Amino acid sequence: MFGVGSATRIYLAAGATDMRKGFEGLYGLVRHQLQLEPLSGHIFIFSNAQRNRLKLLFWDGSGLWVCAKRLERGRFRWPQAEAGQRKVVLSQEELALLLGGIDLASSQRRAWFRKAASESEGELAGAPPLATTVWQGGVA
Repeated sequence: MFGVGSATRIYLAAGATDMRKGFEGLYGLVRHQLQLEPLSGHIFIFSNAQRNRLKLLFWDGSGLWVCAKRLERGRFRWPQAEAGQRKVVLSQEELALLLGGIDLASSQRRAWFRKAASESEGELAGAPPLATTVWQGGVA
């Protein structure tokens, strides 16, 4: 399996996707529709128009994963993208709620501190955090 680290971003494609697409088709959607790099190690999620199927595309460093889920009953409550946006960014917790059948629109985020990595950081986003040394006199 694959792990989701704190630097891994989760992107949902706004709108409906043809679920007949496989590796190459989803790769092309990430590249051209979402305008992101499919081999970045981030997770990309697509859904059909009925919102009862989804596909996930993920690069683990040696190859692409395509995972699919079909609901027997019900629908995923897909988050709405802002006007003109092609993608929605989710946290790991929001992804777990979405896959677990929770409506993200009716849930609330608590006012905790969370440092958000911006997309403009580019190459720094994949870099490990700077080391902090703790000693008796304080933090160096």
